[in-house]
Amino acid sequence: MSVRELAGAVARGFEAFPPPEVRHAPDGPLGWPGYDEQLARARDRTGADESVLCGRGTVGDLPAVLVGFEFGFLGGSIGEAAGARVVDAFDRAAELGLPVISLVASGGSRMQEGIRALAQLQRIAAACLRANRARIPHIAVLRNPTTGGMWASLAANADVVLAVPGAEVAFGGSRVRDPGATGEPFTAEGKFADGQADRLVGEAELPTVLAELVALLHARSAEPAELPEALPRDLPGTGWEAVNRARAADRPRAAEYLDRHFARRFAISGDRAGGVDPGMLCGFGERDGRTVAYAAQTGTANTPAGFRTAARLIRLADRLGIPVLTLVDTPGADNSAAAERAGAGPAIAELFGAVARARVPITTLVVGEGGSGGALALTAPGRTWITADAYFAVIAPEAGASILKRDPAEVPEIAGRMRLRPQDLLELGFVRGVVG
Repeated sequence: MSVRELAGAVARGFEAFPPPEVRHAPDGPLGWPGYDEQLARARDRTGADESVLCGRGTVGDLPAVLVGFEFGFLGGSIGEAAGARVVDAFDRAAELGLPVISLVASGGSRMQEGIRALAQLQRIAAACLRANRARIPHIAVLRNPTTGGMWASLAANADVVLAVPGAEVAFGGSRVRDPGATGEPFTAEGKFADGQADRLVGEAELPTVLAELVALLHARSAEPAELPEALPRDLPGTGWEAVNRARAADRPRAAEYLDRHFARRFAISGDRAGGVDPGMLCGFGERDGRTVAYAAQTGTANTPAGFRTAARLIRLADRLGIPVLTLVDTPGADNSAAAERAGAGPAIAELFGAVARARVPITTLVVGEGGSGGALALTAPGRTWITADAYFAVIAPEAGASILKRDPAEVPEIAGRMRLRPQDLLELGFVRGVVG
């Protein structure tokens, strides 16, 4: 499928922007022998006048700017003319207040234009930043192949990254990297597994998925997120009862709360640094026609990737002006050697900072275990509620007994002294109320 056909499938009424004027000397800035003939052959072969097609159309029910790459045109490579088109498209999007969808299929910078082509990466990155500061959402679609500069300066920098199954995705293309460097790390599937792409989406699904995502990122509201409903329950009589109820296998978990609360939701996945934590669910959901960002713990000990993914979600929601709902449920942060090597402390600090800096309202519901700093990092100061099946503590009672060098039989007593029940937390001013 040509990029014009794909753009037409994704965006109804697609109309290309007039390309910015870029004047070239014969055979380009380097005087590369035969370059003008190569360009002419590429135009004849593809029907495109450059490797990039930029324009505006309707995605679902909403307008958007599209930046599409034609790989058949010199490998979708970027030279001065193509770079100018990408920059112009992002600047138009910022001026019009429209989201950008990049349909990427590129081998990188155009060799025949040398350093003048390579410099386009800086200009494109700067244009992306200008749109970012204008609160413009950027969705990238990784098609086959997405390598080199367009992966590093454009696609990997997007707010949401979708990847077409089977696509080659890597900084180094197959012709320039180590011959033994093959397999999943260099594929769309590998990028999803490593937390560098949010979702795998076939090209046939793109119109529907992009329409859903554009609609979610458009329906912004300054109002705080509503609290999910909780099952009516009596309050626990003792601290140890509160702990056991929070740990019970049959109580509702984060996914159940999210499914009941939102009419639909779109997950984002991964910390963009090689990690995925299935114990941290992040994304955007629709509630009564408006969008709410969510970050929800699922009852496991979260890894550094989980904390970084939640921080990424909160920063994105804050920039776009979308309120945030967090669901707290973790026995605490993963304290394994692997977690320490992956930067557990800095990852938790990053999440604390994202919550503290957020200008949008963050609403927290504690639905299970509130285990120390790993839970507190996801908790909104002054806007936290709790269910009757939950607790929050400075440390787990068992660990507390160990620190105090007390007999394990005294753990229930220590749980009581910690005043970790929902009603205790309300009296101590940590939560604003008990839901359900």
